[in-house]
Amino acid sequence: MKPTTGRNVVVVGTQWGDEGKGKLVDWLTESAQGVVRFQGGHNAGHTLVIGGVKTALHLIPSGIMRPGVTCYIGNGVVLSCAKLLEEIAGLEQAGVRVRERLRISEACPLILPSHAVLDVAREAAREHGGSEKIGTTGRGIGPAYEDKIARRALRTQDLKHPERFAAKLRELLALYNFVLTGLLDSAHIPFNDALLPYLKNGELQFDPIYAEAMRHAEAVKPMLADVSRELNEAHRDGANLLFEGAQGTLLDVDHGTYPFVTSSNCVAGNAAAGAGVGPSLLHYVLGITKAYCTRVGGGPFPTELDWQTKGTPGYHMSQEGAEKGVTTGRLRRCGWFDAALLKRSAQVNGLSGLCITKLDVLDGLKELQLCVGYELDGEQIDILPLGADDIARCKPIYETLPGWSERTVGVTRYEQLPVNARLYLQRIEHVVGVPIHVISTSPDRDHTIMLRHPFLP
Repeated sequence: MKPTTGRNVVVVGTQWGDEGKGKLVDWLTESAQGVVRFQGGHNAGHTLVIGGVKTALHLIPSGIMRPGVTCYIGNGVVLSCAKLLEEIAGLEQAGVRVRERLRISEACPLILPSHAVLDVAREAAREHGGSEKIGTTGRGIGPAYEDKIARRALRTQDLKHPERFAAKLRELLALYNFVLTGLLDSAHIPFNDALLPYLKNGELQFDPIYAEAMRHAEAVKPMLADVSRELNEAHRDGANLLFEGAQGTLLDVDHGTYPFVTSSNCVAGNAAAGAGVGPSLLHYVLGITKAYCTRVGGGPFPTELDWQTKGTPGYHMSQEGAEKGVTTGRLRRCGWFDAALLKRSAQVNGLSGLCITKLDVLDGLKELQLCVGYELDGEQIDILPLGADDIARCKPIYETLPGWSERTVGVTRYEQLPVNARLYLQRIEHVVGVPIHVISTSPDRDHTIMLRHPFLP
Protein backbone atom coordinates (compact mmCIF):
# COMPACT_ATOMS: atom_id res chain seq x y z
CA MET A 1 0.00 0.00 0.00
CA LYS A 2 1.48 3.34 -1.06
CA PRO A 3 1.50 6.39 1.26
CA THR A 4 -1.39 8.77 0.72
CA THR A 5 -1.07 12.38 -0.38
CA GLY A 6 -2.04 15.37 1.70
CA ARG A 7 -0.68 13.82 4.90
CA ASN A 8 1.85 15.63 7.08
CA VAL A 9 4.41 14.12 9.46
CA VAL A 10 6.45 15.77 12.24
CA VAL A 11 9.83 14.28 13.17
CA VAL A 12 11.21 15.22 16.59
CA GLY A 13 14.09 14.10 18.77
CA THR A 14 12.98 12.65 22.10
CA GLN A 15 16.26 12.76 24.05
CA TRP A 16 18.98 15.46 24.11
CA GLY A 17 19.40 15.69 20.35
CA ASP A 18 21.76 13.68 18.13
CA GLU A 19 19.18 10.89 17.83
CA GLY A 20 19.62 10.41 14.07
CA LYS A 21 16.77 12.59 12.82
CA GLY A 22 18.58 13.55 9.63
CA LYS A 23 18.70 10.02 8.28
CA LEU A 24 15.01 9.42 9.02
CA VAL A 25 13.92 12.71 7.47
CA ASP A 26 15.95 11.93 4.37
CA TRP A 27 14.48 8.41 4.24
CA LEU A 28 10.88 9.58 4.71
CA THR A 29 11.32 12.31 2.11
CA GLU A 30 10.88 9.61 -0.53
CA SER A 31 7.17 9.97 0.29
CA ALA A 32 7.11 13.77 0.68
CA GLN A 33 7.03 16.72 -1.65
CA GLY A 34 8.20 19.27 0.92
CA VAL A 35 10.44 19.29 4.00
CA VAL A 36 10.28 22.06 6.62
CA ARG A 37 12.71 23.17 9.36
CA PHE A 38 10.65 24.93 12.03
CA GLN A 39 13.03 25.89 14.87
CA GLY A 40 16.64 26.15 15.97
CA GLY A 41 19.60 27.45 14.04
CA HIS A 42 22.98 26.21 12.87
CA ASN A 43 23.62 24.75 16.31
CA ALA A 44 21.80 21.70 14.94
CA GLY A 45 23.67 19.02 13.03
CA HIS A 46 22.02 16.32 10.93
CA THR A 47 24.23 13.67 9.35
CA LEU A 48 23.09 11.73 6.29
CA VAL A 49 24.87 8.71 4.83
CA ILE A 50 23.74 7.92 1.29
CA GLY A 51 25.56 5.22 -0.63
CA GLY A 52 28.42 5.42 1.86
CA VAL A 53 28.87 9.18 1.37
CA LYS A 54 28.42 11.30 4.51
CA THR A 55 26.78 14.75 4.38
CA ALA A 56 26.37 17.05 7.41
CA LEU A 57 23.59 19.64 7.35
CA HIS A 58 23.04 22.40 9.90
CA LEU A 59 20.36 24.73 8.49
CA ILE A 60 19.07 23.31 5.23
CA PRO A 61 16.37 20.64 5.66
CA SER A 62 17.57 17.07 5.17
CA GLY A 63 15.17 16.64 2.25
CA ILE A 64 17.59 18.63 0.06
CA MET A 65 19.32 15.35 -0.83
CA ARG A 66 16.18 14.14 -2.66
CA PRO A 67 15.96 15.70 -6.15
CA GLY A 68 12.71 17.53 -6.79
CA VAL A 69 11.76 18.01 -3.12
CA THR A 70 11.07 21.60 -2.04
CA CYS A 71 12.75 22.61 1.23
CA TYR A 72 11.47 25.33 3.55
CA ILE A 73 13.09 27.24 6.42
CA GLY A 74 10.24 28.41 8.62
CA ASN A 75 9.86 31.56 10.70
CA GLY A 76 10.79 29.67 13.88
CA VAL A 77 14.39 29.27 12.69
CA VAL A 78 17.06 31.84 13.57
CA LEU A 79 19.14 32.24 10.43
CA SER A 80 22.83 32.89 9.94
CA CYS A 81 23.15 33.97 6.31
CA ALA A 82 26.90 33.31 6.42
CA LYS A 83 26.44 29.69 7.49
CA LEU A 84 23.51 29.17 5.12
CA LEU A 85 25.51 30.31 2.09
CA GLU A 86 28.49 28.26 3.21
CA GLU A 87 26.27 25.18 3.41
CA ILE A 88 24.71 25.90 0.02
CA ALA A 89 28.17 26.21 -1.55
CA GLY A 90 29.24 22.86 -0.13
CA LEU A 91 26.13 21.12 -1.44
CA GLU A 92 26.41 22.74 -4.87
CA GLN A 93 30.04 21.64 -5.08
CA ALA A 94 28.77 18.08 -4.52
CA GLY A 95 26.30 18.50 -7.40
CA VAL A 96 23.15 19.14 -5.32
CA ARG A 97 20.79 21.78 -6.73
CA VAL A 98 19.75 24.00 -3.81
CA ARG A 99 18.80 27.62 -4.57
CA GLU A 100 15.80 26.94 -6.79
CA ARG A 101 14.45 24.40 -4.26
CA LEU A 102 14.98 26.35 -1.01
CA ARG A 103 12.35 28.75 0.36
CA ILE A 104 13.16 30.93 3.38
CA SER A 105 10.56 32.70 5.50
CA GLU A 106 10.80 36.48 5.48
CA ALA A 107 10.04 36.36 9.21
CA CYS A 108 13.21 34.47 10.23
CA PRO A 109 15.24 36.42 12.81
CA LEU A 110 18.83 36.89 11.66
CA ILE A 111 21.89 35.67 13.55
CA LEU A 112 24.60 38.31 13.21
CA PRO A 113 28.24 38.25 14.40
CA SER A 114 27.12 40.35 17.36
CA HIS A 115 25.03 37.43 18.63
CA ALA A 116 27.97 35.05 18.55
CA VAL A 117 30.17 37.60 20.32
CA LEU A 118 27.65 37.99 23.14
CA ASP A 119 27.20 34.21 23.38
CA VAL A 120 30.94 33.61 23.78
CA ALA A 121 31.35 36.52 26.20
CA ARG A 122 28.60 35.24 28.48
CA GLU A 123 30.05 31.73 28.67
CA ALA A 124 33.45 33.24 29.46
CA ALA A 125 31.88 35.34 32.21
CA ARG A 126 30.16 32.28 33.71
CA GLU A 127 33.43 30.37 33.75
CA HIS A 128 35.34 33.31 35.23
CA GLY A 129 32.69 33.75 37.90
CA GLY A 130 32.82 30.10 38.92
CA SER A 131 29.34 29.23 37.59
CA GLU A 132 28.65 26.08 35.59
CA LYS A 133 28.67 26.78 31.86
CA ILE A 134 25.39 26.23 30.02
CA GLY A 135 27.28 24.45 27.25
CA THR A 136 26.06 26.54 24.32
CA THR A 137 27.65 26.09 20.91
CA GLY A 138 28.74 29.74 20.95
CA ARG A 139 26.94 30.33 17.65
CA GLY A 140 24.65 33.14 18.83
CA ILE A 141 21.44 31.12 18.94
CA GLY A 142 20.34 32.24 22.40
CA PRO A 143 20.99 35.98 21.90
CA ALA A 144 19.17 35.85 18.54
CA TYR A 145 16.07 34.34 20.16
CA GLU A 146 16.32 36.92 22.95
CA ASP A 147 16.19 39.71 20.38
CA LYS A 148 13.16 38.07 18.78
CA ILE A 149 11.26 37.94 22.08
CA ALA A 150 12.35 41.49 22.95
CA ARG A 151 11.00 42.66 19.55
CA ARG A 152 14.31 44.13 18.42
CA ALA A 153 15.46 41.39 16.00
CA LEU A 154 16.52 42.10 12.46
CA ARG A 155 14.65 39.68 10.21
CA THR A 156 15.32 38.36 6.74
CA GLN A 157 12.75 40.78 5.30
CA ASP A 158 14.92 43.68 6.55
CA LEU A 159 17.65 42.58 4.11
CA LYS A 160 15.49 44.03 1.33
CA HIS A 161 15.66 47.54 2.86
CA PRO A 162 19.30 48.64 3.46
CA GLU A 163 18.50 51.94 5.19
CA ARG A 164 16.04 50.30 7.56
CA PHE A 165 18.52 47.52 8.22
CA ALA A 166 21.29 50.01 9.02
CA ALA A 167 19.15 51.99 11.48
CA LYS A 168 18.06 48.86 13.34
CA LEU A 169 21.62 47.50 13.41
CA ARG A 170 23.06 50.69 14.91
CA GLU A 171 20.47 50.59 17.69
CA LEU A 172 21.13 46.92 18.36
CA LEU A 173 24.92 47.31 18.48
CA ALA A 174 24.63 50.21 20.92
CA LEU A 175 22.78 47.93 23.33
CA TYR A 176 25.20 45.04 22.82
CA ASN A 177 28.27 47.21 23.36
CA PHE A 178 26.78 48.54 26.59
CA VAL A 179 26.46 44.96 27.83
CA LEU A 180 29.81 43.78 26.49
CA THR A 181 31.93 46.63 27.86
CA GLY A 182 29.93 47.56 30.91
CA LEU A 183 29.00 44.12 32.27
CA LEU A 184 31.17 41.46 30.65
CA ASP A 185 34.58 43.18 30.42
CA SER A 186 34.80 42.12 26.79
CA ALA A 187 38.16 43.82 26.17
CA HIS A 188 39.83 41.01 28.14
CA ILE A 189 37.97 38.05 26.61
CA PRO A 190 40.03 35.94 24.17
CA PHE A 191 37.56 35.79 21.28
CA ASN A 192 38.30 33.33 18.49
CA ASP A 193 39.80 34.52 15.21
CA ALA A 194 36.47 34.29 13.37
CA LEU A 195 34.95 37.00 15.61
CA LEU A 196 37.91 39.39 15.84
CA PRO A 197 37.19 41.21 12.51
CA TYR A 198 33.94 42.53 14.01
CA LEU A 199 35.54 43.86 17.22
CA LYS A 200 37.80 46.68 18.31
CA ASN A 201 38.89 46.91 21.94
CA GLY A 202 36.04 44.59 22.87
CA GLU A 203 33.37 46.67 21.09
CA LEU A 204 31.33 45.57 18.08
CA GLN A 205 31.94 47.60 14.92
CA PHE A 206 29.07 48.65 12.66
CA ASP A 207 30.87 48.78 9.29
CA PRO A 208 32.10 45.18 8.93
CA ILE A 209 28.82 43.71 10.23
CA TYR A 210 26.68 45.87 7.94
CA ALA A 211 28.87 45.32 4.87
CA GLU A 212 28.79 41.55 5.32
CA ALA A 213 25.01 41.53 5.78
CA MET A 214 24.50 43.49 2.56
CA ARG A 215 26.75 41.08 0.63
CA HIS A 216 24.76 38.14 1.94
CA ALA A 217 21.48 39.91 1.15
CA GLU A 218 22.07 39.74 -2.60
CA ALA A 219 22.39 35.94 -2.46
CA VAL A 220 19.59 35.33 0.05
CA LYS A 221 16.84 37.64 -1.27
CA PRO A 222 15.88 35.44 -4.26
CA MET A 223 15.10 32.59 -1.85
CA LEU A 224 12.84 34.60 0.47
CA ALA A 225 9.16 33.63 0.44
CA ASP A 226 5.86 33.66 2.29
CA VAL A 227 6.52 30.16 3.62
CA SER A 228 3.28 29.95 5.59
CA ARG A 229 1.21 30.64 2.49
CA GLU A 230 3.22 28.25 0.32
CA LEU A 231 2.91 25.40 2.84
CA ASN A 232 -0.84 25.85 3.16
CA GLU A 233 -1.22 25.95 -0.62
CA ALA A 234 0.95 22.84 -1.02
CA HIS A 235 -1.21 20.98 1.49
CA ARG A 236 -4.37 22.13 -0.26
CA ASP A 237 -2.96 20.76 -3.51
CA GLY A 238 -2.39 17.33 -1.94
CA ALA A 239 1.32 17.44 -1.10
CA ASN A 240 2.82 15.37 1.72
CA LEU A 241 4.86 17.62 4.03
CA LEU A 242 7.55 16.57 6.49
CA PHE A 243 8.34 18.87 9.44
CA GLU A 244 11.89 18.44 10.72
CA GLY A 245 12.75 19.35 14.30
CA ALA A 246 16.24 20.20 15.53
CA GLN A 247 17.86 19.29 18.87
CA GLY A 248 15.72 17.13 21.17
CA THR A 249 12.77 17.33 23.56
CA LEU A 250 14.97 17.40 26.68
CA LEU A 251 16.63 20.54 25.27
CA ASP A 252 13.27 22.29 24.87
CA VAL A 253 13.27 25.65 26.67
CA ASP A 254 10.00 24.79 28.46
CA HIS A 255 10.07 21.01 28.83
CA GLY A 256 13.77 20.19 28.98
CA THR A 257 16.44 20.06 31.68
CA TYR A 258 16.17 23.81 32.28
CA PRO A 259 18.43 25.85 32.34
CA PHE A 260 20.65 23.39 30.43
CA VAL A 261 18.49 23.71 27.32
CA THR A 262 18.46 25.40 23.94
CA SER A 263 16.56 28.65 23.31
CA SER A 264 13.62 27.33 21.30
CA ASN A 265 10.74 24.88 21.61
CA CYS A 266 11.86 21.55 20.14
CA VAL A 267 8.56 19.75 20.70
CA ALA A 268 6.17 18.70 17.93
CA GLY A 269 3.59 21.37 18.74
CA ASN A 270 6.03 24.07 17.67
CA ALA A 271 5.96 22.76 14.11
CA ALA A 272 2.72 24.69 13.67
CA ALA A 273 3.93 28.00 15.11
CA GLY A 274 7.43 27.73 13.63
CA ALA A 275 6.20 27.11 10.09
CA GLY A 276 2.91 29.00 9.96
CA VAL A 277 0.42 26.15 9.64
CA GLY A 278 -2.50 25.18 11.83
CA PRO A 279 -2.16 22.29 14.32
CA SER A 280 -4.86 20.38 12.45
CA LEU A 281 -2.41 19.98 9.56
CA LEU A 282 -0.05 17.85 11.70
CA HIS A 283 -1.29 14.30 11.26
CA TYR A 284 1.45 12.07 12.73
CA VAL A 285 4.36 12.63 15.14
CA LEU A 286 7.40 10.34 14.90
CA GLY A 287 9.71 10.42 17.91
CA ILE A 288 13.35 9.55 17.17
CA THR A 289 15.32 7.92 19.99
CA LYS A 290 18.63 6.13 20.20
CA ALA A 291 18.75 2.60 21.60
CA TYR A 292 20.80 4.17 24.44
CA CYS A 293 21.21 7.79 25.61
CA THR A 294 23.74 10.51 24.83
CA ARG A 295 24.15 14.14 25.77
CA VAL A 296 26.55 16.92 24.74
CA GLY A 297 27.58 19.65 27.17
CA GLY A 298 26.49 20.30 30.74
CA GLY A 299 23.34 19.35 32.58
CA PRO A 300 21.95 16.33 34.46
CA PHE A 301 21.98 12.89 32.87
CA PRO A 302 20.51 10.23 35.24
CA THR A 303 21.68 7.13 33.33
CA GLU A 304 25.16 8.41 32.41
CA LEU A 305 27.91 5.78 32.42
CA ASP A 306 31.68 5.89 32.50
CA TRP A 307 32.15 6.34 28.77
CA GLN A 308 35.89 7.07 28.80
CA THR A 309 37.28 3.83 30.26
CA LYS A 310 38.02 0.98 27.86
CA GLY A 311 36.05 -2.19 28.43
CA THR A 312 32.99 -0.47 29.92
CA PRO A 313 29.51 -0.43 28.29
CA GLY A 314 29.68 3.36 28.08
CA TYR A 315 32.99 3.23 26.22
CA HIS A 316 31.50 0.63 23.89
CA MET A 317 28.61 3.01 23.08
CA SER A 318 30.96 5.95 22.59
CA GLN A 319 33.27 4.10 20.23
CA GLU A 320 30.81 1.96 18.29
CA GLY A 321 28.37 4.85 17.98
CA ALA A 322 31.08 7.36 16.94
CA GLU A 323 29.60 9.72 19.52
CA LYS A 324 30.98 13.09 18.56
CA GLY A 325 28.86 16.21 17.96
CA VAL A 326 28.23 17.04 14.29
CA THR A 327 28.26 20.79 14.93
CA THR A 328 30.80 21.21 17.74
CA GLY A 329 32.97 18.10 17.52
CA ARG A 330 32.57 17.61 21.27
CA LEU A 331 32.44 14.05 22.57
CA ARG A 332 28.98 12.98 23.69
CA ARG A 333 28.33 11.60 27.13
CA CYS A 334 26.81 8.11 26.96
CA GLY A 335 24.42 6.14 29.16
CA TRP A 336 21.77 3.44 29.34
CA PHE A 337 18.38 3.82 27.67
CA ASP A 338 16.02 5.91 29.82
CA ALA A 339 12.41 4.83 29.30
CA ALA A 340 11.14 7.15 32.03
CA LEU A 341 12.69 10.07 30.18
CA LEU A 342 11.09 8.87 26.96
CA LYS A 343 7.73 8.66 28.71
CA ARG A 344 7.99 12.44 29.37
CA SER A 345 8.86 13.06 25.72
CA ALA A 346 5.92 10.96 24.56
CA GLN A 347 3.63 13.03 26.75
CA VAL A 348 4.71 16.49 25.62
CA ASN A 349 4.98 15.58 21.94
CA GLY A 350 1.87 13.43 21.59
CA LEU A 351 3.92 10.75 19.83
CA SER A 352 2.17 8.55 17.27
CA GLY A 353 5.11 6.17 16.97
CA LEU A 354 8.78 5.68 17.76
CA CYS A 355 11.85 5.21 15.62
CA ILE A 356 14.74 3.45 17.39
CA THR A 357 18.13 4.36 15.91
CA LYS A 358 21.62 2.91 16.44
CA LEU A 359 20.34 -0.45 17.60
CA ASP A 360 23.47 -1.95 16.02
CA VAL A 361 25.68 -0.05 18.49
CA LEU A 362 24.52 -2.40 21.26
CA ASP A 363 25.71 -5.50 19.37
CA GLY A 364 28.13 -7.48 21.52
CA LEU A 365 27.05 -6.27 24.97
CA LYS A 366 26.31 -9.25 27.25
CA GLU A 367 23.56 -7.49 29.18
CA LEU A 368 21.66 -4.22 29.01
CA GLN A 369 20.24 -1.96 31.70
CA LEU A 370 16.90 -0.26 31.02
CA CYS A 371 15.89 2.65 33.24
CA VAL A 372 12.16 2.35 34.07
CA GLY A 373 11.92 5.03 36.77
CA TYR A 374 13.81 6.89 39.48
CA GLU A 375 14.16 7.25 43.19
CA LEU A 376 13.75 10.91 44.12
CA ASP A 377 13.88 12.04 47.74
CA GLY A 378 12.98 8.57 48.97
CA GLU A 379 10.04 8.07 46.60
CA GLN A 380 9.81 6.07 43.39
CA ILE A 381 8.56 7.88 40.26
CA ASP A 382 8.07 6.51 36.75
CA ILE A 383 8.49 9.68 34.67
CA LEU A 384 11.23 12.30 34.34
CA PRO A 385 10.57 15.31 36.61
CA LEU A 386 10.77 18.88 35.34
CA GLY A 387 13.89 21.03 35.66
CA ALA A 388 17.57 20.30 36.14
CA ASP A 389 17.59 20.51 39.95
CA ASP A 390 15.14 17.65 40.50
CA ILE A 391 16.55 15.58 37.65
CA ALA A 392 20.07 15.86 39.07
CA ARG A 393 18.83 14.19 42.29
CA CYS A 394 17.20 11.24 40.49
CA LYS A 395 18.70 7.79 40.99
CA PRO A 396 17.75 5.49 38.11
CA ILE A 397 15.84 2.27 38.72
CA TYR A 398 17.06 -0.37 36.28
CA GLU A 399 15.81 -3.60 34.80
CA THR A 400 18.46 -5.98 33.47
CA LEU A 401 17.90 -7.56 30.05
CA PRO A 402 20.11 -10.00 28.13
CA GLY A 403 22.19 -8.61 25.28
CA TRP A 404 23.03 -10.28 21.98
CA SER A 405 26.20 -11.29 20.17
CA GLU A 406 24.77 -11.37 16.63
CA ARG A 407 25.37 -8.41 14.28
CA THR A 408 22.35 -6.27 13.47
CA VAL A 409 24.16 -3.86 11.13
CA GLY A 410 22.20 -3.47 7.91
CA VAL A 411 19.26 -5.68 8.93
CA THR A 412 16.11 -4.60 7.09
CA ARG A 413 13.53 -7.14 8.35
CA TYR A 414 12.23 -7.28 11.93
CA GLU A 415 12.24 -11.09 12.08
CA GLN A 416 15.95 -11.08 11.21
CA LEU A 417 16.82 -9.27 14.45
CA PRO A 418 18.23 -11.38 17.28
CA VAL A 419 15.58 -12.61 19.73
CA ASN A 420 17.08 -10.58 22.59
CA ALA A 421 17.09 -7.43 20.45
CA ARG A 422 13.38 -7.90 19.79
CA LEU A 423 12.72 -8.49 23.49
CA TYR A 424 14.61 -5.28 24.31
CA LEU A 425 12.50 -3.28 21.83
CA GLN A 426 9.27 -4.84 23.09
CA ARG A 427 10.12 -3.89 26.67
CA ILE A 428 10.75 -0.29 25.60
CA GLU A 429 7.35 -0.19 23.90
CA HIS A 430 5.65 -1.56 26.99
CA VAL A 431 7.25 0.85 29.47
CA VAL A 432 6.85 3.95 27.31
CA GLY A 433 3.41 3.10 25.96
CA VAL A 434 4.18 4.09 22.37
CA PRO A 435 4.57 1.60 19.49
CA ILE A 436 7.87 1.27 17.62
CA HIS A 437 7.17 1.86 13.93
CA VAL A 438 10.72 2.26 12.54
CA ILE A 439 14.11 0.77 13.45
CA SER A 440 17.46 2.00 12.08
CA THR A 441 20.34 -0.49 11.96
CA SER A 442 23.09 1.76 10.55
CA PRO A 443 23.53 5.36 9.38
CA ASP A 444 22.93 4.31 5.76
CA ARG A 445 19.64 5.41 4.21
CA ASP A 446 18.65 1.87 3.18
CA HIS A 447 19.38 0.11 6.47
CA THR A 448 15.93 0.68 7.93
CA ILE A 449 13.18 -1.63 9.22
CA MET A 450 9.71 -0.25 8.54
CA LEU A 451 6.91 -1.69 10.68
CA ARG A 452 4.40 1.06 9.90
CA HIS A 453 4.91 3.93 7.46
CA PRO A 454 4.23 7.36 9.05
CA PHE A 455 2.66 8.66 5.83
CA LEU A 456 0.05 5.89 5.87
CA PRO A 457 -3.23 6.73 7.65
